[in-house]
Amino acid sequence: MFDKRLADFRARLAAADIDVALITDEDNVYYLTGYYDYLHMEFGRPTILIVFKDESSLLVTPTIDLESAKVLAHADRIIAWNDGMGNEWREELPGALKSSSRVGIEPEYMPPLVKQYIDTLVKPEALKNVTPILSDLRMIKSPEELQLARHAGEVANAMMNAGREAIADGVAEFEVALATSQAGTRKAAQLLEVHYNTTDMSPNIHFLQIMASGDEIIKTHHRASTRVMKRGEPVFLCFCGMTNFHRFKLGFDRTFWIGEVADTSQQQVYEVAVSSQKAALEALRPGVTAESVHAAYAEVIESAGYDYPFRCGRATGFSFLEKPQLVTGDKTVLQPGMVLAIDGSVATDTFRAQVGDSVIITEQGYEQITDHPKQVEQIVL
Repeated sequence: MFDKRLADFRARLAAADIDVALITDEDNVYYLTGYYDYLHMEFGRPTILIVFKDESSLLVTPTIDLESAKVLAHADRIIAWNDGMGNEWREELPGALKSSSRVGIEPEYMPPLVKQYIDTLVKPEALKNVTPILSDLRMIKSPEELQLARHAGEVANAMMNAGREAIADGVAEFEVALATSQAGTRKAAQLLEVHYNTTDMSPNIHFLQIMASGDEIIKTHHRASTRVMKRGEPVFLCFCGMTNFHRFKLGFDRTFWIGEVADTSQQQVYEVAVSSQKAALEALRPGVTAESVHAAYAEVIESAGYDYPFRCGRATGFSFLEKPQLVTGDKTVLQPGMVLAIDGSVATDTFRAQVGDSVIITEQGYEQITDHPKQVEQIVL
């Protein structure tokens, strides 16, 4: 799988007349080689994948992660560098670039530290942006990736079910976060044991739970806190940063109430949010543009008298945000094999409702890979 991706990438580099590409985004390094390291640039340690259009690939990575690289990386050569020794990660770059007239980089993702050094080696006019090449390459998922997407959906469903069970009058938000993390980890561990012959992927769910309750529900990306939830209050759960199985990401959101809908005006807002997602899903199929799905969703929201909404959704995969985005201006034509998060949402000054699911575009339409009830009578706990 990784060897094929590298070969496809090399072919696209050759077609674009790019001699060599320097890949520094950790998700792209993983996509092309199967290798990942932790605390990457957070600890000031660059990893650089060097891909020649018609030759070999070279992975430059810290010595501290060398043993992992030997096991995981599908690269022709691995060069390790150590803190404070010689020219560190810079050592190999002059030789790798000396005969290249066109050098591909990811301007949006290359660490400034690395970019500053590259600028001393390569003239600005010789630098070419390879992010669009990689984005297009990653849009259509392989059968192996679609299996990961479906398994990530099972992890997400387990987390949502556990969160639903934990929400109650008198319970603190952080207790819900503990329940979702544990449920997701156990489901991921089960899937890894049954379907994947590796101990190189951790099942542990790690992310600060996005959730909000009561008056704080209007804070879109509020993290689980010590706030104690009460009967009649709405509760929002979002797993867009937590659903990360075998490095594959999804989006998934639901809004609940505890015991009853104390403020009945909230129910009206919620029903518009659900209708907006329904409109988007009805518009979703291969051959339509990304922006047309957003238009169907936005039409429901605006015709109900609410403000023009944020994007309807986005593609996901080994990154939280991939191409395309379901938003005005994105004219990408949807194709089978894309994985998309599809939202419905309405926000007012005092309340915010959102539902979201992840789907796979198929030849006939779409396959939903996250699933949880949405009707009001089903989400009053």
